[in-house]
Amino acid sequence: MAATYFTEDHEWVRVEDGIATVGITDHAQDQLGDLVFVQLPDVGQSLSKGDAAVVVESVKAASDVYAPLDGEVIEVNEATASDPALVNSSATGDGWLWKMKLSDTNQLTGLLDEAGYKAIIG
Repeated sequence: MAATYFTEDHEWVRVEDGIATVGITDHAQDQLGDLVFVQLPDVGQSLSKGDAAVVVESVKAASDVYAPLDGEVIEVNEATASDPALVNSSATGDGWLWKMKLSDTNQLTGLLDEAGYKAIIG
């Protein structure tokens, strides 16, 4: 069973067997409004925790999505690039952004659980 974590920057991370699937939370997509553009990272790209990995743009603003952990991008969700509204309609499902092979699973201890994230967003 995959464990789901959250960041204070409104990313969610679902981890299974050292592979993290990353996206933005439903709260984040709601705050951004209708997405019109998603720029994904390159497969094979190495990311460090805190690196800007993705740009999402809505009719309101452009926003960076940050790497929640260190690792290498192994897959991107091309469907979100061709249909950014997928992130709005299914932020924590089909609207995931990228998958990465984690360099250090010990970094997971710095992330929030669902209750911790809900406490931040009120």
